[in-house]
Amino acid sequence: MIVSASYRTDIPAFYGDWFGRRLEAGFCRTVNPYGGRVYETALTRDAVDGFVFWTRNAGPFLGTLEAIRADFPFVVQVTITGYPRALERSVIEPERAAATMHRLARSFGPKVAVWRYDPIVVGSLTPPDWHRETFRRLAGRLAGATDEVVTSFATMYRKTRRNMAAAARAFGFDWWDPGPAEKTGLLAELAGIAADHGMRLTLCSQPQNLVPGAAAARCIDADRLSQVAGRPIAAPEKGNRPGCACHQSRDIGDYDTCPHGCVYCYAVQTPALARRRHRAHDPASPFLIPPPRA
Repeated sequence: MIVSASYRTDIPAFYGDWFGRRLEAGFCRTVNPYGGRVYETALTRDAVDGFVFWTRNAGPFLGTLEAIRADFPFVVQVTITGYPRALERSVIEPERAAATMHRLARSFGPKVAVWRYDPIVVGSLTPPDWHRETFRRLAGRLAGATDEVVTSFATMYRKTRRNMAAAARAFGFDWWDPGPAEKTGLLAELAGIAADHGMRLTLCSQPQNLVPGAAAARCIDADRLSQVAGRPIAAPEKGNRPGCACHQSRDIGDYDTCPHGCVYCYAVQTPALARRRHRAHDPASPFLIPPPRA
């Protein structure tokens, strides 16, 4: 079993103590967000083939990664976008995040870190030319730290539109969903920039936007984990949504728990709710956030 930790929240940045305790205990408990059923996930060497971590800031988690490297292979998906503070209020500076990615590559190997320039938000603060310039600058900083950059255009769920609209009113900007030709044109340019810096551009769950030079992303990637582990790790392809090419995994995070404040985030109803749930977290609990009567 591959364990995802987590596309629902940022465990390395905010919940590393909890994760370390659960690893020592050998299990954790999670509430299914689509029905409320509680399930238990074993976190032992016999049960876990590898971990995929998702984060904006791997720095606080480096010690934990060092501790688990002998027992578990892992991949770290690191999101670095460099957006204005109107869009992401509390993330670390892209230069600092890039330095940490280089440290991941030096400490744990060149296949461990994957850069996520994700999602692409297009608007008056971040028009296509802004993305071309920012992507090129970040790719230059990350050359040698990774061989893959994952991207996609922002999916505007109802909660995402609500949070984006509130930020647009507060900070005075516009945003829009580009048309198909504008999307593929920009992606083709980004794919070329990525290749110039030794990376392959992959596209997450949007096969309709694939262009020459890009491939479908597999964020939960048993093949990459196999290369990190130095042994085969098998898992069936079982995506989380239409167009997703990920291998099967078990996610141990919770929605509405990441206080980074990214207004485009699909995993947060409102930033205030995420901050409140983060404050309620108990690192000694088997749950990241316990259900009301756990």
